[in-house]
Amino acid sequence: MATFSTLAYFPITIRFSWNRASSYDPNKKSLNNIKINGTSTKSTTQLDMASALTSVAYISEQQVRQNIPTTKQFVDHYRQGMIIEGGVGYRQRVVIRSYEVGPDKTVTLESILNLLQETALNHVWMSGLLSDGFGATHGMMKHDLIWVVSRMQVEVDHYPIWGEVLEIDTWVGASGKNGMRRDWLIRSEATGHVFASATSTWVMMNRTTRRLSKMPEEVRAEIAPWFIEKQAITEDVLEKIVKLDNKAKYMNNDLKPKRSDLDMNQHVNNVKYVRWMLETIPDQILEAHQLTSIILEYRRECGSSDIVQSLCQPDEDGILKDGLKQDKETSLVNGFSLAAEILEGNGFLASFGNQKLRYTHLLKIDGESQNDEIVRGRTTWKKKSFSP
Repeated sequence: MATFSTLAYFPITIRFSWNRASSYDPNKKSLNNIKINGTSTKSTTQLDMASALTSVAYISEQQVRQNIPTTKQFVDHYRQGMIIEGGVGYRQRVVIRSYEVGPDKTVTLESILNLLQETALNHVWMSGLLSDGFGATHGMMKHDLIWVVSRMQVEVDHYPIWGEVLEIDTWVGASGKNGMRRDWLIRSEATGHVFASATSTWVMMNRTTRRLSKMPEEVRAEIAPWFIEKQAITEDVLEKIVKLDNKAKYMNNDLKPKRSDLDMNQHVNNVKYVRWMLETIPDQILEAHQLTSIILEYRRECGSSDIVQSLCQPDEDGILKDGLKQDKETSLVNGFSLAAEILEGNGFLASFGNQKLRYTHLLKIDGESQNDEIVRGRTTWKKKSFSP
C-alpha cells in the first residue's frame, strides 16, 4: 500500500513583493509621511517624493523597510526585547520553534548559536548605534570595519524543548585594548532555571583588506558606555587547544561551502563551522551523548572557494577501546574501569553514566601548508538522558 504525505494535498505558492503604497501593516510609516532628522515631512505630502527626500536627506528603501532606530530604544514589541541592567543590557523572550529542534525533540546546538547571534544583533539594534552593516556601528562603517569573533565558549546544562519559552540575556564588556567581550545567559521563562551560558571575544577587521584593526577612538566612545563588568563564564586560565595533524582518529575531507553558508560579511557563517566539526564525531557517540561544552578558537576566514578538512581526536588517556572512559585514579578489575564510587558500592552503570567524553577538533583549508587553520575546538559530552 502506498503512503502519501499530507503535504502533497496542499500546494503552496509564496510570493515576495515590495509595494511602496502597501498599507497591510498599520504600524508601518508610508514613504509620504517619513520624519527625517527631526523634521516633519507632513508639508511635503503633496510634493514629489524624490525632490522632498533630496532636499531633506537621502533615505533608501532598505532603511525604510528595516526601520533601524537612530536613538536608544527601551522596548521592542516586535522582537519581545527590552533593555535591562541599568539601561545597557538586553533581554529577549523567544519560543523554540519546530525547525529548531532535532530528533530528540530538544533544541540543537546550531539553533542555540543562531539565537545567540540574533539576540546580539538585536541588542545593537536597540542601542541606536546600528548602521547598515552586520552589527557594525556608525563609526565602524566610517572606518570600513566589521566585527569578527576570535573565541567562543558555550556551556549547556539543559536543552530546551519544542514550544518552550526562553529568556535570553546578553551584554558586552571590554576585552583588552582592542577587543570586546559578549556574554549570554539562556533561562527558562517558566522556572528561571539557567539552561546555558556563553561568552565570546570579538575584534575588528577591515572589510576591504581583511586585516585585523585597532579599535578607533570614535568607535570606543560609541560602545564603551554599554560595557558591564560581569561574566557569564569565568575562566582564570584559558584552556589551550592543541593543533591536530593528519594522524587524527576521525577525519572528513572535501567539505565545500555552499552559497547558503555565507553570511552578510561574505564569509562562512560560524554555525556552519560547528556543524562540520560535530559531523566528524561517530554517529553512535552523537546518538547516545549530548554536548555540554564547546570552546572555539577562530584563526582565519573561510571563503566560498575553499575546500575544508575536518579533524577530530578523542582524549585517548580518558577513553578505553570499547568507548568507556578511564580516569587516571581508577582501579582495573577483570578488565573494567572501576572508579572509587564503584568500589564504594554505587555500581558500574552509575559510574559510567557520569563519565564525560572529550574531543579536540580542527577545521583547516585542504592543500595549504601554512596559515591553513580555520578554527580549533574542544567539545565535552555526557550520556544523553532519555527524557528532555
